[in-house]
Amino acid sequence: MNTEVMSLLDAAALAWFFILVGGYRVLGETARIKKVSIARAVQVQRVRWMRTMARRDARLMDAMLVGHLSQGNAFFASTCAIAIGGLVTLLGSGERARAALEAIPYVSLSTPISWTLKIILLIGIFAYAFFKFAWAFRLSHHTAILIGATPLREDGDEAACLRHADAIAALNGIAAEHANAGLRSFYYSIAAMAWFFHPLLFIAATAGVVIVLVRRDFFSRARSIVLDCDSL
Repeated sequence: MNTEVMSLLDAAALAWFFILVGGYRVLGETARIKKVSIARAVQVQRVRWMRTMARRDARLMDAMLVGHLSQGNAFFASTCAIAIGGLVTLLGSGERARAALEAIPYVSLSTPISWTLKIILLIGIFAYAFFKFAWAFRLSHHTAILIGATPLREDGDEAACLRHADAIAALNGIAAEHANAGLRSFYYSIAAMAWFFHPLLFIAATAGVVIVLVRRDFFSRARSIVLDCDSL
């Protein structure tokens, strides 16, 4: 019986995955780097949106927009739950699934323990994403409540209205951060699935996913468009 937990290449690939994913998160959270990201540029627009909302008498459309945005978080949260259920089921039929996959040419062989670890990694990724999307969904509800509680301009305190609007934008921004973390987890799950085929493919897929995320967060055309809106 093969008692090896995983090969050195598998261990190196898994370490590479956590180093790149963790490093990207740490780098993205630094103040100087975060300032030039598309997320930061969109947050500026959230502040502008909520300050405009505070000056309006009818705020139904703003609440509806927040509600529509929250539906996406609910959809992804339910998708994560379905994925976790499917992966847990796969744990029970691992030998048959492993034999079918390893029949494909060039697919590396896995020990029973390493095969289980690969599935557990995917379960962990989707569980993390589920909690992120569920919390973002709840924060969106809180944002809608705060929109409804925005003071009226007739109350005479313009400064209080703007402070309230800034607080709503900050809360909505936190919801967006959690939703973005959940979406990044979906990207990481694609890299993790490559591990089932070969650890070298896992290494390449992880690097490719992080490169795609860096480009979209810091060098995309969408980021340039949003930044141009900041100067209007």
